[in-house]
Amino acid sequence: MNQEVTAYIEKLQPWQVEVSETLRKMILKTIPGAEERLQYGKPHYLKNGHYAAVIHVAKDKVSFMLFNATELPEVKGFLKSMSAPDRKTATITEGQKVDYKQLGDWLKKTSAAL
Repeated sequence: MNQEVTAYIEKLQPWQVEVSETLRKMILKTIPGAEERLQYGKPHYLKNGHYAAVIHVAKDKVSFMLFNATELPEVKGFLKSMSAPDRKTATITEGQKVDYKQLGDWLKKTSAAL
């Protein structure tokens, strides 16, 4: 695990640390050998040199962005399209119940061709 990413996560609010660590473990389990690095101030995950996912933390949320996600359906109130058509983001707020298995399944699907 990348120490810069660890330092980034350790500075967050307790609920954000929990969400970010759970996402991190899910990503590294779903994409064995994924490259983890801090880029543009956020944890990025690459497979074979291609972006697969990003964790971005803001004041009141944790965003989980999937790349190569054109085929994923939007999920109202949870998974939405971004300005780039190949990206979708799940927004997680404090106390929200999160289906990490579903996020992992989506990541597996979006990263399969990378």
